[in-house]
Amino acid sequence: MEISAAGRLKVHITAADVGKRVSVRQSIEDGRAGEKFTDTVGVLTSWDGGVLLITRRGGESVRIPESSLVAGKVVPAAPARRRGPAASYEELARVAARAWRPVESERLGGWELRAASGFTRRANSVLPLGEPGVPLDEALTRVRDWYAARGLPAYVQTATGAEGTQEPLCAELEARGWTREVTAELWTGPLAPLADRAAPDVALSRTADAAWLGRYQRKGLSDVALAVLGGGPSVWFATVPGAAGEAPVAIGRCVVDGRWAGFAAVEVDPAQRRRGLAGAVMAALAGRALDEGASAAWLQVEADNTGARALYAGLGFAPHHAYHHYRAPHTPDEPGAPGSPGAPGSPGGTGSPGGTGSPGSTGGPGGPGDDSAPGTPTAPGGTAPHTAPRASRSSAPRDPETAAPPAAPPPPGSDSSHTTPPAPHDADPHTTPWEPGAPPLAGGDRFPSA
Repeated sequence: MEISAAGRLKVHITAADVGKRVSVRQSIEDGRAGEKFTDTVGVLTSWDGGVLLITRRGGESVRIPESSLVAGKVVPAAPARRRGPAASYEELARVAARAWRPVESERLGGWELRAASGFTRRANSVLPLGEPGVPLDEALTRVRDWYAARGLPAYVQTATGAEGTQEPLCAELEARGWTREVTAELWTGPLAPLADRAAPDVALSRTADAAWLGRYQRKGLSDVALAVLGGGPSVWFATVPGAAGEAPVAIGRCVVDGRWAGFAAVEVDPAQRRRGLAGAVMAALAGRALDEGASAAWLQVEADNTGARALYAGLGFAPHHAYHHYRAPHTPDEPGAPGSPGAPGSPGGTGSPGGTGSPGSTGGPGGPGDDSAPGTPTAPGGTAPHTAPRASRSSAPRDPETAAPPAAPPPPGSDSSHTTPPAPHDADPHTTPWEPGAPPLAGGDRFPSA
């Protein structure tokens, strides 16, 4: 903070600095200890009615009364990166999007509307890289209509914490009642150290075969989900075989895209942890990515997954930016809204016949076990889901990014056997159980993992 010649701090920001990254200090009255001070660094997203709204790197919004300011200044747009490959937010956002392609998309100016029958949030949300070409309220109305026509709730994926991220858009969404449901981070690091690790008994394939799907924590995948898993510029699947007739003991997925290799879906049999299997899977995939010309790696991890974060940091990875999924406010006719088809307490909803916790549903008698993601969508037209050999029950925490959108209610006259209950949580292929003491896993949000 700048200090004047008289020894007083100065406030060098005004409402004209909205949209810039700032550092401010405010005074807080404490009846017991007197006056205290606290500092906040982030993007100034609004200054209205005597209140500053600052969005921090992790996406949290802080409201600061103007009257409490004692100092403030504009700071560089993003802190200098001390390690890891240099990259812009837009570059990484596009690379990550190409690694997890929807089956349907539509452009709205610089926004991409993505849909994949409710399989994971990233494949069923708007990626706003640029302006929508119309006023924001009109754009959000078009977004909600587009997803409603597909029986899906509307999500917008935003990012914070790096140059060119979308703190102002986050503030605009929150002001309109959109709810931030999930936050995770994208980390980057050098690829070569991963490839230097030993990788015995790891088989690589271009497709996710029945054996690979037998270990994958999400069961009964639809053709749409399989298309998302197999989509990307250069996709590789890794498998460490298990005993004869059993699911593999470890799997992983990697997408090579130019200089980048993105790791996801690294999963290990809980009974086989602490053997370095996750590291072997990543090493084999990293070696193949190096052969294809990649030099940098990325993965996604939960903000509160301290074990995975420590391991990734030890391998040279560092956070690049945080990303978030905002869900539109409920409307009475929205899929999953109270009173709508598929909502809790309604036909097909949670706690109702055919819903979560009922006979034949996830966790219910006759239904798939707890390692199956509730609400797995069927392919368009009621295509029967792909069923792979079941793996042992996994204790991996759910991916924060997912909690996938509820599946659309079946069309009138359709076979009710294809009805799927809504998914309060959708296990993303980026969820990975962590092996304490073993190399880090990769995935989407709860890794070594969204």
